[in-house]
This record gives sequence, structure tokens and C-alpha cells, in this order.
Amino acid sequence: MPQVVVPVRYPLSENSRATLAEAIQIADEEDADLTVLHVNLYQNSHRVDRTELKRAVEQSFGHVPRTRYVVRSGMLVEETILDEVAAQNADIVVIGSKQASRWRQMIRRLVDDPDVEQFLREELDCEIVTVEPNSQSSRHSSASSSGS
Repeated sequence: MPQVVVPVRYPLSENSRATLAEAIQIADEEDADLTVLHVNLYQNSHRVDRTELKRAVEQSFGHVPRTRYVVRSGMLVEETILDEVAAQNADIVVIGSKQASRWRQMIRRLVDDPDVEQFLREELDCEIVTVEPNSQSSRHSSASSSGS
């Protein structure tokens, strides 16, 4: 069964809603299961639980079938997301452009070329979809699914 993972902020921001809307559409088109992921940062005092996350998503989108709500804790959002994506063996990861920008900064510390989509494709072997608010998404195929 294909797996789509979408990391979101809580409370849901406008960007998170746009990213989530795209992920829901992709999961429906691909007949995939959806994982909605939120990361509680250790350094922040507010903790979100799965029930709160699910309630917020359903208030915005109604019941979303075949959806799993996951809340993880971590020091760095990007690393925690990467861990969850790998654990879920995701086929598609849908991220907002702001998330891509933060990953780009993290990757810049590791390598010279901060191409987050390429880095994620190489590290996770999955398709990356970057969502710009109020515009079309940008789908990027993984290296393995493009045959290279």
C-alpha cells in the first residue's frame, strides 16, 4: 500500500493547510495511506497530542479516510521528520516551501549544494512534493522511480 507523509505545524497555519490539502489529494489519487505528522520540539513548552492534531485537521478538511496522526518529539524538526519518513517507508513526502527552506539550511551545514529535494530523494528513495502556498505543487520523482 503506498504511503504519503505530510509534516504540519500545530496549530495549522495557512501554509500547513495548503500542504495538507495537496497531501490529501495525492493520497486520494494514489490510493495511498496518509500520515499527518507534527513534531513537538523539546525546547518548547507546548505539547500537542494526536487527538488535538486530528481534531484540527478534521475541522479544516472533515474526516480524512485512511489517515494516521503521529506526534513525535525531537530537538530538530527536520531530523525528526526524516526519521519518521524513513520509519514509515514513505513513497511520497509532501512538504511546504517553508519546510523545504529550513531543510535547505540544515543540509547546507552538511554539504555544499543545499538541494533539499535531491538530498531527500537520495536519502529516502521517495518522491518529494513541495507545495507553494496559493499555487500549484511541484512534484519531484525519486531516482528509483525515474529509472536512474
